[in-house]
Amino acid sequence: MQVGFGWDGIKRKGRPLATMVQLKKSIVEVRAEENCLAHALIIAIARLNNDPNYKSLRKGKIRPVVRQLLETTGMGLKNGAGICEITRFQEHFHEYKIVVYSGLNCESIMYQGHVESDKSLNLIFHEVTRHYHVVGNLTGTMAKRYVCEGCIKGCI
Repeated sequence: MQVGFGWDGIKRKGRPLATMVQLKKSIVEVRAEENCLAHALIIAIARLNNDPNYKSLRKGKIRPVVRQLLETTGMGLKNGAGICEITRFQEHFHEYKIVVYSGLNCESIMYQGHVESDKSLNLIFHEVTRHYHVVGNLTGTMAKRYVCEGCIKGCI
């Protein structure tokens, strides 16, 4: 007999978030096995600024840049990255507003930086794999026609 465990908040239309990361073109998958938060932030900044190295960074040629970022901020992410580390990165990247979602809903905000900036770095955190990915297009990721980035509300 099948046993149900209920909805855990990380599924969308019956598919787990890990599957949606691979299927949705609006989510940039971070393939790094360690320091995925730093990788995700660098990829998001490169994408936002139309960096010519964006494609190579997205494909994984990013380790020296991540190492330099971690040395500059004085952070070590050996034990993972949580709200404290995101807050420290927000202090470092004060010209960007970091927003981290814990699911595919506009209401599932895990962290939102208190910075007045038009440039926002949207990330998504997968709780099961404990991994960060980049949200390239917020409306596509949230499956909404429109998402207001000011108040982070979506319209169907």
